[in-house]
Amino acid sequence: MPRTMRKKHLLAGLATAGVLGVGIAAPTIAFAADATPTPSASSTADGSGTSKADRQGEFAEALAKELGVSADKVTAALEKVREQQRADRPERPSTKDRQAALKKRLDQAVKDGKLTQEQADAITKAVEAGVFPGPGGHPGPGHRGPGGHGGPGGTAGR
Repeated sequence: MPRTMRKKHLLAGLATAGVLGVGIAAPTIAFAADATPTPSASSTADGSGTSKADRQGEFAEALAKELGVSADKVTAALEKVREQQRADRPERPSTKDRQAALKKRLDQAVKDGKLTQEQADAITKAVEAGVFPGPGGHPGPGHRGPGGHGGPGGTAGR
């Protein structure tokens, strides 16, 4: 009788393993057979797969058609406006200047008793190690938070 029980347990275990195996293998095979393309590095967040340059070209062509002028003229005008906007932006301070300003603020906080020297040193080390994203700390562009500018609030670097 004990042999029969062992066989039943063995068969139940094998059946369970088989069901689990099929349960895991079937979705894996289905995902592998899925022809939906995955977004590449050049595709956009909306999944359209078009690059920024392509979208800008399409925009310039549509605008040119609407205005009744050549696409080249619209493209040149848009580029001129972009260059003017870049020139009007204030220059960002260098990493060295930002770190010097941080050190000055941390030193003042220590002097005022708001931080200990150990805390200020830990903050400085964290910035140098890139723990804080965005300007001053790395990683910078390409590793931004949901706000698009270094974190949820989207205010780093402003």
